[in-house]
Amino acid sequence: MQTHLRGRDLITLQEWSKGEIETLLDVAFQLKRERAMGVPHPILRDKVLAMLFFYSSTRTRASFEAGMAQLGGHAQFIESKTTQIAHGDTAKEIGEILGRYNDGIAIRQVDWRGGNAYMREVAEASRVPVLNMQCDIYHPHQALADLMTIIEKRGDPRGATVTVSWAYAASYQKPISVPQSLVLLLPRFGLNVRLVHPPEFKLMPEIMEQARDNARQAGVTLEVIEEFDEGLRDTDVVYAKSWGALLTTEDESEGMRIIDRYKHWITDERRMELADRDAIYMHPLPADRNVEVTDAVIDGPQSVVYDQAENRLHGQKAVMALTMS
Repeated sequence: MQTHLRGRDLITLQEWSKGEIETLLDVAFQLKRERAMGVPHPILRDKVLAMLFFYSSTRTRASFEAGMAQLGGHAQFIESKTTQIAHGDTAKEIGEILGRYNDGIAIRQVDWRGGNAYMREVAEASRVPVLNMQCDIYHPHQALADLMTIIEKRGDPRGATVTVSWAYAASYQKPISVPQSLVLLLPRFGLNVRLVHPPEFKLMPEIMEQARDNARQAGVTLEVIEEFDEGLRDTDVVYAKSWGALLTTEDESEGMRIIDRYKHWITDERRMELADRDAIYMHPLPADRNVEVTDAVIDGPQSVVYDQAENRLHGQKAVMALTMS
């Protein structure tokens, strides 16, 4: 177990060693067991986490607030549009000032080509840890919860195959941070990864190069496949969600036209039958039901989406306990 994590930023798990992430997992599972048995764990008594949101949230806000309360502390909700952050406070000022008021700063800023840079500027000025609640490049707490869920459902994850696939959704051009965090993290823990998407939905080249390096070092495979059915055959985990054609076009209307070419990319019962008979279906939620995935799949026996959502709470509590205590 690593014991030197106090004060560490978590902007991407790529900047944490495998041993440090294993410590996060150990603590997350311990806190989950204690929660199930009603054992209190007020590790962060009198600590305050500033939660700065530039982007709406359900699970992220609820899980961080609940987590801080269960750890004995307080989560301070700050919304950019209803404060002076939207029209005055700089990233340096936020880091300096909130870092003096609070014991940690968590930020959700997913504006394309800007959110991650903002977080790093805040972190540079802050004397307390900065936690990434999702940016334009990474979603580390979601990926941590996803790895927890795979371990819970499969035991030793090494050698299993995970299909991280694009799926059609008409609501808006969603960030690429979830698939990017998954292709970076999962190979480090011995999982073979298939990244499946139409040609217009590539991930960032530098992220893909890092992911390939992670796979090579771990002795596993990272495949890129452009045909949905092919990517699902005999896989152990189906993780299919939408993201935008953000590297193909910066025009929102053109991006939606590209998305609409692939309305047939829906996870349905026929496609789940292509996977291993014991395969699980994962999604970070919210899902566009009967567009991105059918009700029969997301509510079916192979779905573990609510376990994923619960594990956001426990994984984040581990991060806060280890970095803010």
